Amino acid sequence: MAFVVTPSFNASYTTRREDINLLNPCFELKIEKPFGNRLSCRTPIPRKPLVAMASNSVQSVALVSTVDPRNIGTSIMVNGCTGKVGRAVLEAAIAAGLNPVPVALGGPEDVGKILDFNGKQIEIHGPYDRESILSSAFKEYTDLIVVDYTVPAAVNDNAALYCKVGVPFVMGTTGGDRELLYKTVDDSKVYAVISPQMGKQVVAFLAAMEIMSEQFPGAFSGYDLQVMESHQASKLDVSGTAKAVISCFQKLGAEFEEEQVKLIRDPRLQVEMVGVPEEYLSGHAFHMYHLTSPDGTVSFEFQHNVCGRSIYAEGTVDAILFLAKKVRSNADKRIYDMIDVLREGNMR
Repeated sequence: MAFVVTPSFNASYTTRREDINLLNPCFELKIEKPFGNRLSCRTPIPRKPLVAMASNSVQSVALVSTVDPRNIGTSIMVNGCTGKVGRAVLEAAIAAGLNPVPVALGGPEDVGKILDFNGKQIEIHGPYDRESILSSAFKEYTDLIVVDYTVPAAVNDNAALYCKVGVPFVMGTTGGDRELLYKTVDDSKVYAVISPQMGKQVVAFLAAMEIMSEQFPGAFSGYDLQVMESHQASKLDVSGTAKAVISCFQKLGAEFEEEQVKLIRDPRLQVEMVGVPEEYLSGHAFHMYHLTSPDGTVSFEFQHNVCGRSIYAEGTVDAILFLAKKVRSNADKRIYDMIDVLREGNMR
């Protein structure tokens, strides 16, 4: 018996562990069918690139807008918008009718760059003038929401800056001292959505796992757990999503250590064994969790595969709209996460 969770793919197969162990790949393994083929993989239609890279400092993009009139007027500053996720967020935000301000913050290497989105230019500023730039923007755009997709090392300094200026923000960047992050925001009383995982469907799956582990502890006692995850080659560590799901299975009774996760980072294996479409080798997140009963007669599989970054961008836009609503209503609660966004129930 198998239970498969596949947000992006259809799955119709029965795993036979005696034929192939997908979670213990090796170069000697004879593979009859790629993992993705056996999932009846339907490759998403690629989006048009957000930013057309040019030889000069101005980068432009053409967007097809599906504007919701209710969103017009909400201003956003996407810090880290020269990165792939930041760009995807800007694309989704503009399509939703949000208003990017003409400035954003970035690293020293991005200072002076200008991004052009449908004729609207965004100039990137660096660390030295970031407080004055943010303060000026917040004075001019009083409904401003900052979105942070920078780098882990900047999380705490950036949050301290947002709190000092008093601007509400969505923190999608992972890493940093999370305890200090929450304390900084709590002390400042600034409104914020903080979540290392912005894919709302993935967050819903994680929430369901948490509920199951809390209500049925030990349900999988004695079961053998195997975990495989595939990400772009630049990601060297185990994903935070995998860690969260593993924690749930541990509460459910499965014995497993993080060091046992099979990390697939070889592009050839990702294509031939895992089934990652080649165009998404530089940006994907495939996860599979396989449980087997002590006598080997029962198995369960949980799976979630993501190609590209649109799922995170769309979830971030929902978080922006959610936070703007909380600010306008002067809500008592100030710090939120994506579970709060999901529970609001009015996502696009």
